[in-house]
Amino acid sequence: MSDLPRKLHEFLTDDELRSCEDIPDNQCKVLPGNFFKNVANGTLSKLAERLIHPGLTLPWVLGAMGASSVWIGFLVPIKDGGSLLPQIFVAGTVRALSKRKWLWVAAAVVQSLCLALAGLVLLYLSHPLSTACFLTLFGLFSISSGVGSLAYKDVTAKTVPSGQRGAMLSYRALLGGLLAVPAGLGLIFYLGTQASTVSYAYLLFGTAGLWFLAALVFASIREMAGATSGGRSPAKEIRAGLAILKEDSNFRRFMAVRALLFALPLMLPYLSLMARSGSSSHGIGLLILVGGVAELVSSPFWGRFSDRASQGLMMTVSLMGGVIGALALLGQWLLSDSLLFYASLVLIFVHSIAYSGARLARKTYLVDYAPAEDRATYVSLANTFMGFFTLAASAFGGVAFFLGQSGQIAFLVILLLLCGILAKGLRPPA
Repeated sequence: MSDLPRKLHEFLTDDELRSCEDIPDNQCKVLPGNFFKNVANGTLSKLAERLIHPGLTLPWVLGAMGASSVWIGFLVPIKDGGSLLPQIFVAGTVRALSKRKWLWVAAAVVQSLCLALAGLVLLYLSHPLSTACFLTLFGLFSISSGVGSLAYKDVTAKTVPSGQRGAMLSYRALLGGLLAVPAGLGLIFYLGTQASTVSYAYLLFGTAGLWFLAALVFASIREMAGATSGGRSPAKEIRAGLAILKEDSNFRRFMAVRALLFALPLMLPYLSLMARSGSSSHGIGLLILVGGVAELVSSPFWGRFSDRASQGLMMTVSLMGGVIGALALLGQWLLSDSLLFYASLVLIFVHSIAYSGARLARKTYLVDYAPAEDRATYVSLANTFMGFFTLAASAFGGVAFFLGQSGQIAFLVILLLLCGILAKGLRPPA
């Protein structure tokens, strides 16, 4: 190993290699290389996630296919439910693998294939068959995403020490956000004026290529063979998860905080609706551009904050979300449509900063808090719970039906303030 990766790694993390006591010695020796490979992998996958976003980009894709808002409404539940619900059933399989990176690689390849096939669906099928096939492929994509997420957290815990995980996650988000800027500009100047199923198909093909490259990079991570004991059947895994819930009150509090923090992404569609008032066809590109810039400026700061006090970061971003919602309500009441568009872009920018911090905080806290021998169970339990909560949260739309968009935003503000109160009581990870 040359001296340059080691020195650059120390500079970026403010840490020396001797600080990696909580990972095996043989992993410590290859830490700098693994750190940068993980960052490169995340740069590709984060950019891919921004290009194919169920709350921003994919509704435009389905709209170009002729799908109604009813079909478009399935996107977020399919993404979140599909990626989170199955994890408790595969956690035992993950524990039985000595090298778990290959599970992430396989999942990423499946995601790449799903997007490539979805591009072909756009080119050669018509609605309603094309819509049904697209949503089916997106469901398989989401399930693969969940399996990969479970394996990723375990590989990260084995190859990167706890004091550097937040920084690593922040650099992944930072570089992904950096690349999202030219991607957003491209959408503004190309898709904004030539939106069609053909152009969206090319977008899907390009994103499929990003996922395949991400799989190749992750495959190059040097993960040493680990323990395979403790592999359990799904039934035993569920019983083990229920035992954890019964015994670990702080983990129950974390799951409540994470569930309430879901109000933050739920707020985004309403901010987007505000931004569409008086916006042009370039609006979708502007939203992606704003999100990328927000990730770019916030990720390094959030990463260091998360490594030092991830529970404090969850409290901070939940309160930020409450303030964003309150300002959105004021904007709806006080501003004209033309001014509301620009005000909404500012709110979406700050929202993207807050949500970037929320994702870093909950991931870092969960990986750092969970015991090494039961980490896969903790992660799968938390994600499966969130999958069920996501399905239940779809009923929150009823608030908007009865009280309108302003009532929905006010309801989410209340949830975020409650989240901040609960997060204050979380114990710091050991």
